[in-house]
Amino acid sequence: QVQLVESGGGLVQAEGSLKLSCAASGRTFSRYAMGWFRQAPGKEREFVASISRSGGSTYYADSVKGRFTISRDNAKNTVYLQMNSLKPEDTAVYYCAAGPLSSSGSPNAYNYWGQGTQVTVSS
Repeated sequence: QVQLVESGGGLVQAEGSLKLSCAASGRTFSRYAMGWFRQAPGKEREFVASISRSGGSTYYADSVKGRFTISRDNAKNTVYLQMNSLKPEDTAVYYCAAGPLSSSGSPNAYNYWGQGTQVTVSS
């Protein structure tokens, strides 16, 4: 079992930055690929970024490529999402997730989920 807790969300103006964190419980964090997803009101949950167990491979949705950076610190059992040049369309609840395969952008590929953190970008 892995428990995930996100933090770092909030209200920011367009073109601003936020850094999300996701802290994992347990000693098996390094065995999991980690992903960030988001869900806006009335929309389906969508893939944002993912990172392999070692951190050596990262994947991004086209909509965030070049603006967001995913990273992890296995010693701290934490995965991060640095978000720069934020746009109003980035407004959503952001979720971190743990699963066996970092290259998958499907929510179904992830076994464990956090409760989410709200990110609101004003224009």
